[in-house]
Order: sequence, then structure tokens, then C-alpha cells
Amino acid sequence: MSPPDRLDVDAVLFDLDGTLADTAGDLARALNRVRADRGQPPLAVEALRARASAGARGLLGAGMGLGPDDPGYRAARDAFLVHYSACLADTTRLFDGVAAMLEDVEARGLAWGIVTNKAERYTGPVVVALGLAHRAGTIVSGDTTPHAKPHPGPLLHA
Repeated sequence: MSPPDRLDVDAVLFDLDGTLADTAGDLARALNRVRADRGQPPLAVEALRARASAGARGLLGAGMGLGPDDPGYRAARDAFLVHYSACLADTTRLFDGVAAMLEDVEARGLAWGIVTNKAERYTGPVVVALGLAHRAGTIVSGDTTPHAKPHPGPLLHA
């Protein structure tokens, strides 16, 4: 049996970090600035790439061995977010093939949107810098609903 030419869907939803966009460089830069503030050497982007989609919590865990219950976590997280605000889209780019894929989705008459755990104050500027803000039918950030993914609330909201 061959796959259908068109799935019976009205819209497609995508995650942002690590799915549509390679944000690892800017996230790693922010983490490395926190490390530098503490006299630690930088880590390579590739050493952190796998944790980039896990946000501040994942990066602070991978790059500094800090978890949310550890002393100093909150201060490190706050510093990370300040540094990240300064470099949100310096190196962030759509992954190869994403632009063409989105054009294909649009050509099929499907709406598409973004559902991310990234807070809106970061999501908005990144999506604008990527040229997606006017194209996405919906953008649901980590603070749009009371729950973050993997809770179904953000997807249902979208």
C-alpha cells in the first residue's frame, strides 16, 4: 500500500529549538558567558548541542552540573537568561531544508505553527529574525499556557 498524497490534516505544528531552527550556537554562547563569569573555560557547541532543546535547565545541567534544586542554580539560570537575551539570533538559523519544507506545507494549503517551551520574550525575537513571524499561523510559547510541553495544553491551545 502506498502512502496517501495528502494526509487528512488542516495544520502542522513544529517545535522551534532543534526542529525548525539550529539555536545551539546562541544557547551555547550564553552558557559559555556564564561559565566565563565563573572563571570556567568555554565548552564547544557540539558538546552542548544535544541539550540545546532542553533550554536553560538542560544546558546548565550539561555545562555546569547544576540542577534546579542545587544551590546557585537560580543565579546561574538568571545569568544565562541575561546573556541569552543579548544573543538570541546571532547564529540561529533554520536547518537545511526547513525553508523548502515550509514552502511545501504552505503550497499544500496547510496552516502551520510553532509550539515551543521557550518563553515568549525570547521566542518572538527569534521567530522574527528567522523570518517566520508573518508566516506561522500560531506561535505558542512556553509561557502562553499554564503548562509546558510535554503536557498537551500547549498543543491543544495551538
